[in-house]
Amino acid sequence: MVVVVGLFVCRVFNMWRSPASHTSGLLRWSVRPPTLSHVSHRAPQGFCLFACPTPHRAYGTTATEEAALATTTTEDEEFVTKAERGELQPHNLEKLFPHDLTRAVSIRRQLLERNLAKQQAQRKVNSDTLTSAATAKEGPALQNLPFRHYDYADVSGACCENVIGYVPIPVGIAGPLLIDGEEVYVPLATTEGALVASTHRGCKAISQAGGANTSLVADGMTRGPVVRFPSARRAAELKQWLAVPDNFYTVAAAFNSTSRFARLSSIKTAVAGKDLFIRFKSATGDAMGMNMISKGVEKALTVVADYFPDMRMLSLSGNYCTDKKPAAINWLEGRGKSVVTEATISEDIVKRTLKTTVAALVLLNQQKNLVGSAMAGSIGGFNAHASNIVTALFLATGQDPAQNVESSNCITLMEFAENGKDLYISCSMPSIEVGTVGGGTHLSPQASCLNIIGVQGANTHSPGANAAKLARVVCTTVMAGELSLMSALAANHLVSAHLQHNRKTPAVQNPKEHKLPGEYQEDEPPTTSST
Repeated sequence: MVVVVGLFVCRVFNMWRSPASHTSGLLRWSVRPPTLSHVSHRAPQGFCLFACPTPHRAYGTTATEEAALATTTTEDEEFVTKAERGELQPHNLEKLFPHDLTRAVSIRRQLLERNLAKQQAQRKVNSDTLTSAATAKEGPALQNLPFRHYDYADVSGACCENVIGYVPIPVGIAGPLLIDGEEVYVPLATTEGALVASTHRGCKAISQAGGANTSLVADGMTRGPVVRFPSARRAAELKQWLAVPDNFYTVAAAFNSTSRFARLSSIKTAVAGKDLFIRFKSATGDAMGMNMISKGVEKALTVVADYFPDMRMLSLSGNYCTDKKPAAINWLEGRGKSVVTEATISEDIVKRTLKTTVAALVLLNQQKNLVGSAMAGSIGGFNAHASNIVTALFLATGQDPAQNVESSNCITLMEFAENGKDLYISCSMPSIEVGTVGGGTHLSPQASCLNIIGVQGANTHSPGANAAKLARVVCTTVMAGELSLMSALAANHLVSAHLQHNRKTPAVQNPKEHKLPGEYQEDEPPTTSST
């Protein structure tokens, strides 16, 4: 079951109420979406600004609301019964209640709870023979999965189906990170303790050193359909035909006619027997662009079919794109935004902020990120934990989290700077797939995180500039995470940070008394637990 990721903010609940809803306590998401100003300023920099609704009943539900909910539940019994009988399809509930989508979600939850209760009863019957049943917990399965106080109008028909609620994820802030002369705060949504604090330490070191410089070296989303011919010779003929410039321009004209922003830049082909795989690459403005380029590919293939009527399209995606799967083609040819970022960190900052030495970092990066990854047969994994930062940023900003597979392709390089003392570090990421419009970017919490970075929505003055900036932020934040984690590994601080920030410990323990040898000082951010 797909769930919606929602963001709530503590202790500012009353700020979001309208006068009409003051007594009911209903959040007015559509009226006043959350921004950074709504978050408590008491949270220390670099740590979680997580969020939940006011701590009354069941995620902010008041006594009045609970009474109303009980009445609604009684009225909804008819719909639950119809769904059980097969007279009503649960996925059509939003169509029945277009002006009360929360009720549609509530009915679906009641139906699911009833079905789960039947499963639980069956487990009890079989408990003597099925030992795994002992692991099932008693009570309503959905009682801790919130569903109220969310604007499902933004979700229905766009982001998720069969909705039963949303999963609040803590969001932490790292930075400021100095990128191309501009300070940027980076929101990270994660449940991994120490990740935000570690990334924050890397941001601090980079900013202290004068910041990072980035370059966008390529920009183009890809779609790779597979077409079939009666013979391999005919497939080869189309490959040769597409290589002729005039023919390419004919196809490009059809492709570009489908969008104001789609601009076909290249076509790469590969023959496999009677099949031809065609990789279209196009700029897509501020959108991540999969839907845009798919529409363009369909139009382009209709033009190709005029010249090759015996061509048959097997699939709009032939895995030659390649989307959401490890693939050397993305690593070598790029997909989405190809970005490289670099910084020079002084020897003093490496010692004072990162608690290690330049020599130790250079050696470790060579043996771990380069040699170690090569020994493992890695494709695009010549880094310490790029996917950690990519995924956290994707979740926070409404990107497609499954695209962290190719977006996390990264090679981290470290060497002595030209003066022979300081550290030169770079991260090259050829396939960052991001957008600032479309997908989950329009959801209020995710839009707020994009607004923190300064890239929410489309850039009307320079189309594509917001998505490009987001890709630069992703790459540079990855470099901050790499710098901090590699420093922790070089100084043997990883385990101590993991124990303090990624494990719950009894309240009676005093962290100062249980401090491990070599652990960072109290005023320094910890390191992430990933390797």
